[in-house]
Amino acid sequence: MKIISYNVNGLRSALSKGLLDWVREAAPDVLCLQEIKAGREPLDVSGFEALGYQAYLHPAVKPGYSGVATFTKHRPNHVAVGCDTECYDCEGRVLRLDFDDFSVLNTYMPSGTSGPERQAFKVEWLHFFRSYVRELRPELPPLVIVGDFNCCQRELDLHNPKANQNSTGFTPEERRWFADFLADGFTDSFRHHHGDAGGHYSWWTYRAGARARNVGWRLDHLLVDDTLQPRLASAGLLPDVVHSDHCPAIVELL
Repeated sequence: MKIISYNVNGLRSALSKGLLDWVREAAPDVLCLQEIKAGREPLDVSGFEALGYQAYLHPAVKPGYSGVATFTKHRPNHVAVGCDTECYDCEGRVLRLDFDDFSVLNTYMPSGTSGPERQAFKVEWLHFFRSYVRELRPELPPLVIVGDFNCCQRELDLHNPKANQNSTGFTPEERRWFADFLADGFTDSFRHHHGDAGGHYSWWTYRAGARARNVGWRLDHLLVDDTLQPRLASAGLLPDVVHSDHCPAIVELL
């Protein structure tokens, strides 16, 4: 089972840059996209359907903003759109598909970069999300949580940690949250396979040739329930795939 997570920074834009050709080649079983920027206007998903995918979307109410979409070659037993909390659901933050032996929760977490008010909103979201997941777990198969977390968990996960100790995405509060979330019983699939390897990022600013110089942050994560560790066949990032300022993250389960 190959699961790919990708912040496409606008699905229509990514499609115009050849996204479907790449999906055909990569052939994930489940493809989770974030920041689809659809609004409530219908997106044309016929290209994905022609490749054998069923499409599930949770766009934001605001046009050109946020939103998640999941495409799957395997029919889910159940689909949960949103998290039953209006302030987050209007932004299209969560979409969950339940299969026989695991569930895939696709999330696009707030960035907090537009100012103190949104950073406070982000912190509230983080604590909400942890409680939300805790309540879900007893009712579901083991969770695979994927998406753009807009957080780095360790200094290894960004190019210049010393200068960013208090930057949004790497504040002490966000790092504590990430450590606590993993301690609840989740495995960072990337670190499980790559240990303390540095220089692996999933987002680069468009400014100053950051991607070419690999000055980036690892904001995109695939976390698996600890009970799924024996099934982790591989995990990684695909920095050479360029339809966005992010790159895809991938995990394969036996």
